[in-house]
Amino acid sequence: MAEKYIYVASLNKNKINAVCEVFPSYRVKGMECRSGVREQPLSLDEIIEGAIYRAKSVFGDCEYSVGIEDGIAPVPSTHSGYMNFCCCAVYDGGRVFLGLGPAFEYPPRCTRRVIDEGITISEAFLPVSNKPEIGYEEGIIGWLTRGKISRKDYTKHAVEMARIQMDNAALYETL
Repeated sequence: MAEKYIYVASLNKNKINAVCEVFPSYRVKGMECRSGVREQPLSLDEIIEGAIYRAKSVFGDCEYSVGIEDGIAPVPSTHSGYMNFCCCAVYDGGRVFLGLGPAFEYPPRCTRRVIDEGITISEAFLPVSNKPEIGYEEGIIGWLTRGKISRKDYTKHAVEMARIQMDNAALYETL
């Protein structure tokens, strides 16, 4: 039986490992890829667009390709006005299956720097964490939860939500 491949549009081990855990019967390979959106997406539309762009960009000799994009988007009644969302787009060469993970809020002063200075959340969080590679390590979510939720586990929820549509394809047929 031929091996089944999934390409992940990232070299970030947290994203690759999240996909490996949700699709254990596939061989998962990370690939370098641009997002097609700003380095720090600032809306849900932009986050979703980045995930889809990534997934479609690396599709090739594989069964599925996966794009994962994080960013902040406006959310009413929050301290900063924004929350972080993770979107996963799985592409099969014809259809896109989307999933969002749980959302959380960054410290308001970090979010404000992202908005005012046009920097990434990792850059804005550097004075707080003193970890320049935090996104490739435990992630800001890991730092904020003191290790209770890793970036991989946070990302995995978005991948699982996209898989719901794949596992129940007949229920999601387009009208």
